[in-house]
Amino acid sequence: MAEEKKGGGRPGIQARGPILVPVDFSDYSEAALLLACDLAACLGTRLVILHVVHDPLNMPGYYARMARKKTLTRMEDVAGEMLDDFLAGVAKRNPEREALHKPELLLVKGIPVTRILQVAEKQKASMLVMGSKGTTGLRHLLLGSVAEQVVGLARLPVTIVKELPKG
Repeated sequence: MAEEKKGGGRPGIQARGPILVPVDFSDYSEAALLLACDLAACLGTRLVILHVVHDPLNMPGYYARMARKKTLTRMEDVAGEMLDDFLAGVAKRNPEREALHKPELLLVKGIPVTRILQVAEKQKASMLVMGSKGTTGLRHLLLGSVAEQVVGLARLPVTIVKELPKG
């Protein structure tokens, strides 16, 4: 008889490491986070939620909406507050998802693609789950998407969530 893994996971299925979920506070990130919560519960593994604070030369003004309320605030502090607010909102809307009650959070600074891959390696993540808006046209041709670049460079399974939940 197969032994069932603690945490309600399916018999015989065991994740090697945590599920890493990079978030950018978008609706697509929320959809990816919810799917990752379900996967973590099924596999009986932990969930690590990551936000990469963009290099100021790469994405100037990204945290401006929150920074305007304060003076002389470090970008990392503003990003940390935004991450806390984002997760509090997701947890409030989804109280049944246990992984959201005491999530493991990481906040790092740098270029998103590079840092996501570095954190995945350091954490020995078993998979990545991330949202993607799926831009097209000239903007996509010139910039590509973070999700697409991560898929192309990752050495572990990557699940891309492109559709928002119906509701």
